[in-house]
Amino acid sequence: MTTSVSSHKLRITFLLPIPGDKPCGGIKVIYEYANFMAAQGHRVTVLHPNRLIVDKPLTSLGPKAILRSIRRYVKMRSTRQYRPDSWFRVHPEVDVRWVFSLDEKNVPDADVVVASAWETAEWIQTYSANKGKKFYLIQHLETFTGPEQRVFATWTAPLRKIVIAPWLQRLATEQGQSSELIWNGLDFLRFKLVKPIEERDPKRLIMLYHVVDWKGSAEGLAAFSSARKEIPDLHLTLFSLAPRPADLPDGIDFYHQPTQEKLNELYNKAAIFISPSWAEGWALPPAEAQMCGAALAVTNIGGHEAYAQHEQTALLSPIKDSATLAKNIVRLVRDQPLRIRLAQQGHSQIQQFTWQRAGKSLETLFERSLAEDLMSRIEQESLTTAVR
Repeated sequence: MTTSVSSHKLRITFLLPIPGDKPCGGIKVIYEYANFMAAQGHRVTVLHPNRLIVDKPLTSLGPKAILRSIRRYVKMRSTRQYRPDSWFRVHPEVDVRWVFSLDEKNVPDADVVVASAWETAEWIQTYSANKGKKFYLIQHLETFTGPEQRVFATWTAPLRKIVIAPWLQRLATEQGQSSELIWNGLDFLRFKLVKPIEERDPKRLIMLYHVVDWKGSAEGLAAFSSARKEIPDLHLTLFSLAPRPADLPDGIDFYHQPTQEKLNELYNKAAIFISPSWAEGWALPPAEAQMCGAALAVTNIGGHEAYAQHEQTALLSPIKDSATLAKNIVRLVRDQPLRIRLAQQGHSQIQQFTWQRAGKSLETLFERSLAEDLMSRIEQESLTTAVR
């Protein structure tokens, strides 16, 4: 039976929670999978909803809010602004749609349907079998975007769970749930080592700046300021989707929404990448910097563990501990052999995380799950016939 399932091309639907017009790691992961599946000949649809929350339909809004929502839907659909074309190239065979909501009537019939956020996991539970076997790609513990009770309820819902990191798999196990671990992949054509690690100015640092607290930007800036007291000519490059904040300390360059090509250039100029996040699902920017030859000074969290091992491929510090992070920065700047060794070993280790491997793992999971379901139905039909 496995052969019959895997020999035909699948219809796959991915559900996203937001538009794709701005760079976002979780959105990028879905588009990478969509591209891979389309390249294998599968029929892929990606849905972006105008209205997201399952229990807040249009009718729950006031007249002015209803009008704003309708206008937004019409504008986004006509301008195609929901697409990621400004920062990500989508395979031409991927059908990217802007729908009013993730109501079943707006979702095509398929073999597989994949939720990618807790809100979409609530929607997917309302679908009939015609929309496909239901999978839930868990990329983070999303209690920072929704009520804890509702978020955890999606973890125990009757969906096939896929996680991107061991810490998420451990959390699923604690909830009594089985899950499939599939590591994220990385774009090695877009991000690559250009400037030799040994030739970099060790005093050049780089960090993603974010306005939400749990990204740790405040601690990262505090660590930089502290390290700069010991090394006055230390320099930090920040890049961000947000505009430049008004109160940045001295010694900082700021890039607002750099292109991927520019970001590759910035990664290659830097000797050290700082990631002070309190939590991540599977942090992409540190991995991208590692691909480009930067040494890592990052927090000791599950979202870094795939590629950041203390004293082997990175220096780790506890979350919210700017003092220890600053010490690690100073150590990497002053100890050239250590920085070079960690950067080289990190660059070597990160090569395993390809989208080819990740995509093939997901494709195999889809095919295996559908084959198991088919076999189960055949066995059940045989038992029913035997009883008759």
